[in-house]
Amino acid sequence: MAEVVKMKRILLLTMLAWASAGAGAQQQDMLNKIESAKRSLSSAESRIVKERVSLSSTLSQLEKDVMSLRDKTAVARRLADEKTLSLSKLEERLSEWKEQQTYQQNLLNRFLQQQGLPFNEVNAMDTAAKMAAVSDATVKTASLPGWQSRTLVLENGELASVPSLSVGPVTWFKHNDAVGLAETVSGRLQTKGMLPSGLAATMQEQAGTVVLDPTLGRALTRESANEGVIEHVVKGGIWVVPILLFALIATVIGLLKVVQLLRLPKVIPVRSQAMLDKILQSGGAARAQFKGMQEDLLKIAEQAVTFRDRDDQLFVQLQQDRQTLDKWINAVAVTAAVAPLLGLLGTVSGMIETFRMMTSFGSSDPEVISGGIAKALVTTELGLIVAIPALILNALLSRKARQYYTELENFALILSGDEGNSHQEELDAQARDTDTELLGSGHPSGAS
Repeated sequence: MAEVVKMKRILLLTMLAWASAGAGAQQQDMLNKIESAKRSLSSAESRIVKERVSLSSTLSQLEKDVMSLRDKTAVARRLADEKTLSLSKLEERLSEWKEQQTYQQNLLNRFLQQQGLPFNEVNAMDTAAKMAAVSDATVKTASLPGWQSRTLVLENGELASVPSLSVGPVTWFKHNDAVGLAETVSGRLQTKGMLPSGLAATMQEQAGTVVLDPTLGRALTRESANEGVIEHVVKGGIWVVPILLFALIATVIGLLKVVQLLRLPKVIPVRSQAMLDKILQSGGAARAQFKGMQEDLLKIAEQAVTFRDRDDQLFVQLQQDRQTLDKWINAVAVTAAVAPLLGLLGTVSGMIETFRMMTSFGSSDPEVISGGIAKALVTTELGLIVAIPALILNALLSRKARQYYTELENFALILSGDEGNSHQEELDAQARDTDTELLGSGHPSGAS
C-alpha cells in the first residue's frame, strides 16, 4: 500500500513537471511571435514613410505641371481669340489708328507753321524730321523767358491765376500791383517773397531789369527768419514775465543807488589826530569841508561826554551809515541769482512741452523739435542777459559802498584816537562818583 502511494506521488510530480515545461514553451513561443510582429510593424512603417515622401514629390510635380498647363492654355486661348477676331474689327482698329496719326500730323504741322516754317517745307518733311524740328523749337522756346499764366498760392492761402516769368530755377509773378518771387513746392507755385514793383513795367514793355536772387531763396528765408526783440522775447512764454520783472526791479534799484552813491559828499582824508586838530583850529572854512556822514561823525565826537560814550555813538552811527550805503544792493544780487534759475525753469517747461508735442505728432517733423527747443532756450538766454549785468552792477555798487564806508571808518578811528584826555575825564568822573558815595555814606554815621 505504501508503494502504491509512493508511485502515485511520483506520477503526480512527473505530470506537474510536464505541465510546467509545456507552459514555458508556450510563453517563449508567444514572445517570439510578438518580436516578429514588431519587426513587421517597423518594416511596414518605414515602407509607408518612403512611399509617402515619394507620393508627395510626385504630387508636387503634378501640381507644377498643372500650373504650367494652365498658363499654356491661357496663352493658347488668347491666340485663339486673336485668330477668331473678325476682319471688320481689325479694319475698325486700323481706321482709328489712321485717324490718330492724321490728328498728330496736323498738330505737328500747325506747331511748325507757328514757329515760322513754310507750309511746303513742312509737308515735305517726314515724321522723324518733324519730331526733330519740334524738339529743337521746344528747347529754343524753353530757353527764352516768357510770361505764362499759372496758378499761385498767395501768402493768405488763396489760389490765384497770375502771370509768371521763369528763368532757370527763379520764378517771378505779378498779382494786382504786387510783384514777387515764387517757388514750386509739392507741384504747386507758392509765394516766396515780395519785390519792388519794377517788374510790372518789364511785363508791359517786354524789356527792363528784374531782381535776381542768386541764393535761390535762402536770403529771403533768412530774412523772414529774423525777428524783432519783442517777438523774440514773447517766444519765451509765461516765464519771461518774472524774469523781466526782476530785470526792471534791478534796473530801478541800480539807477537809484548809482545816483545816491554819486551824490555822496567826498570824505575829507584825515591821516592823524594832529591833522584833525589843525583843521578844526584853522576856522570855519576848514570846518565846513566836513559834510554828510563825515560831519555827523565829527559832531558825535565833539558832543560826546566821555570816551566810552563817544566810541559807542560812533559805532552806532557807522552801522547806520553802513545800512544806508548797502540798502537795496542785495536786491540786485538776488536778481543776478534768481534770473538764471527762472530761465532754467522756463527751459525745462519748454522741453516738457516739446516732448509732449513729439508724443502727439511724432518726431519725424524736425520743425516741431527745433522750434520747441528754440522756444525753450529763449528763457535761459533772457535769464543770462538779466543776470550778467545785474551781477556786474552789484559788484560795482558793493565796491563803491564798501570803499565809502572804509573811509568813514578810518575817520571814526581818527576821532576816537585822543584817548588821553577822554580817559582822564573818565577817571575824574569816576573819582567824583566815589566822593559822592563816600559823602552819602558819611551822613548817616554823623546823624547817629
